[in-house]
Amino acid sequence: MENFKDHIDKGYATKGDYITMGAAMHEGETVTEAYVKIPLKTLNRHGLIAGATGTGKTKTLQILAENLSDKGIPVLLMDLKGDLSGIAQPSPGHPKIDERHTKIGFPFEASNFPVEILSLSDQDGVRLRATVSEFGPVLLSRILDLTETQSGIVAVVFKYCDDNKMPLLDLKDFKKVLQYATDEGKEEFKEMYGRISSASTGAILRKIVELEQQGADLFFGETSFDVEDLTRVDKDGRGYINIIRLTDIQDKPKLFSTFMLSLLAEIYETFPEQGDSGRPELVLFIDEAHLIFKEASKALLNQIESIVKLIRSKGIGLYFVTQNPTDVPDAVLGQLGLKIQHALRAFTAKDRKAIKLTAENYPDSEYYDTAEVLTSLGIGEALVSALDEKGRPTPLAATMLRAPMSRMDVLTPAELKEVIDNSKLVKKYNDEIDRESAYEMLNEKIKKAEAIHEKEKEAKEKEAKEKAKSSRSSSRKSTRQNPIVKLLTSVTFLRSVLGVLKKVIK
Repeated sequence: MENFKDHIDKGYATKGDYITMGAAMHEGETVTEAYVKIPLKTLNRHGLIAGATGTGKTKTLQILAENLSDKGIPVLLMDLKGDLSGIAQPSPGHPKIDERHTKIGFPFEASNFPVEILSLSDQDGVRLRATVSEFGPVLLSRILDLTETQSGIVAVVFKYCDDNKMPLLDLKDFKKVLQYATDEGKEEFKEMYGRISSASTGAILRKIVELEQQGADLFFGETSFDVEDLTRVDKDGRGYINIIRLTDIQDKPKLFSTFMLSLLAEIYETFPEQGDSGRPELVLFIDEAHLIFKEASKALLNQIESIVKLIRSKGIGLYFVTQNPTDVPDAVLGQLGLKIQHALRAFTAKDRKAIKLTAENYPDSEYYDTAEVLTSLGIGEALVSALDEKGRPTPLAATMLRAPMSRMDVLTPAELKEVIDNSKLVKKYNDEIDRESAYEMLNEKIKKAEAIHEKEKEAKEKEAKEKAKSSRSSSRKSTRQNPIVKLLTSVTFLRSVLGVLKKVIK
């Protein structure tokens, strides 16, 4: 046992600041003060929290979020099940919590944390929105899973709006420009950018309608959310824990992945390169992470993989929370430095195969049979493998995790209202703005064009009437004889008759 403790102490030694997750276990017993510590320096190397339902994944996420906030590091949580808002209230404590911490050798302190409630939908909280322009043609095309030809049309639409200073704010704007390109503005587009196929624009419009049916019309628009507001700290220097309530979009993976990609892309574009600062600027926890990858196209997966690889240089840590590591693509899994694996269940042959694959993702250990430990872990226990301050994998440790300092429950409606009422961001973002954009500008352009066309039509009709009148007048003049000519004609006729009569008499 002493050798094991030395093994853990040496493997988890740190010079800089760190988060204590709990104490390592050996042969089913917790080794007091054999602390499993995660260096702050490596928390931008991303991570995974996995395990079967009911094994404690959400509580592990809560432990990490609390301790990051305590260190002055802001956090963003995706709350799909609605059970994370209790972070705003201190834990009421419990004898079992005291017993757990006695085994770990670590004092328990109850505490609440600064919380901001965010929302993608009509739920109470700070409204999260983004404009179509902020997405750009490439990201929007990937989200809509468009062909190369269709993506080219999207790029042309963005170019047309840029050239004509037409803001693309919401999906209504984007749909209007697409329709205009193959209808009233067909000739204008053809002259400037080439012919656009109505079949292709029709296919793009159907994809947009599909996105709207998942609630994206609520997400696209203004006021656009400034990602800098995710990095706030309170007056005591603790980082805000921003909780996005997603309980009403569990069955809308397209909207969820759209939001996540836009957020990550905006963070990557906005945040400066951090270098080696020794701590992350922001840490994101993506609960039910399989929803991002479940219906993602190959292009979309490539985009996610690229962002995961690049965003850590901006001091951003990404943590995926899911039931099984196989829910996460291998290319993303290979980028994750911290792995916290709760128990897995071996009910079927498929489950046993998944456990074997999961075990292979962890370092070999002389103290554990990894596959066996994975099925024997209790609630609030997990296998932990992290990176040390030099970027090397730490020893594998079956860990008795500490308890969350905040409440492991949801806020009551009254408590939730108090948090939202005290929010400065609600006042900043919850007034919906619908300023003049592409939709209104094109409608005005079409209206003016129709007015000009109507005037031209009226002018042509007037001209046609005048010509017809002139023609009739001319015709009447040509058939009416001049009186003098008529008289002369009559005299000549009489003379002819008289001449004939004279000849007859003779």
